[in-house]
Amino acid sequence: MTMEALTTEQIAERIWLSIAERRLRPGTRLKETELAEIFGISRARVRQVLTILAHEGLIETETNKGAFVAEPSVEDAKDIFYIRRAVEQRVLERLVDRLDGAKVDAMLQHVELERIANDKNDKREIIKLSGGFHLMLAEMSGASFLTGLMRDLISRSSLITAAFRNSDKHNCGPDEHAEIIEFLRKGDLKAAKKAMAHHLDHVERELRLSGDKESVKSLRDALQHSE
Repeated sequence: MTMEALTTEQIAERIWLSIAERRLRPGTRLKETELAEIFGISRARVRQVLTILAHEGLIETETNKGAFVAEPSVEDAKDIFYIRRAVEQRVLERLVDRLDGAKVDAMLQHVELERIANDKNDKREIIKLSGGFHLMLAEMSGASFLTGLMRDLISRSSLITAAFRNSDKHNCGPDEHAEIIEFLRKGDLKAAKKAMAHHLDHVERELRLSGDKESVKSLRDALQHSE
């Protein structure tokens, strides 16, 4: 697909992936004219893209300065994971009584795709599938409010990861995901909630919550390989 054929949402997703893959660093300025040139779109469409990203908390705008990739603080990172723990525990409570064979099969198939992405070291797919697993649980729970919260928290978690991750690995843990599924399949809510808490603790421990930041890449350099 050519850049010109991309929808506004697809362009926003490419920028999100560049942030999640740590190619587009927190603090990078998102110039409208440069984005319009890179994606071959009008500045009006660029502003639509930036509106989507701002709504998801991935960018910040400053009067007379423009838009920048958001720079979360250490406390922001801790807050995000604090909220995620509470929301994901509630998701499991809503989900456990709504599971059926089809949903379990879909979750297991998703984890298998995660394993394949890991084997190929396909960082883009690893990132999308890792967050996608948690969103899938929320969607299967039938709770629209929790699903909306999870979608927002997953986007913000990607930004936190871009700012603070200790390594270049993006593995949210297919083995840990599989363990959560197994407990859900057995109807063991207590064990599933414990496994989820352990999983999120593991993810947070991989963050370098010292406040140190890496250098910012140029916008073109970060996005030129996003096709």
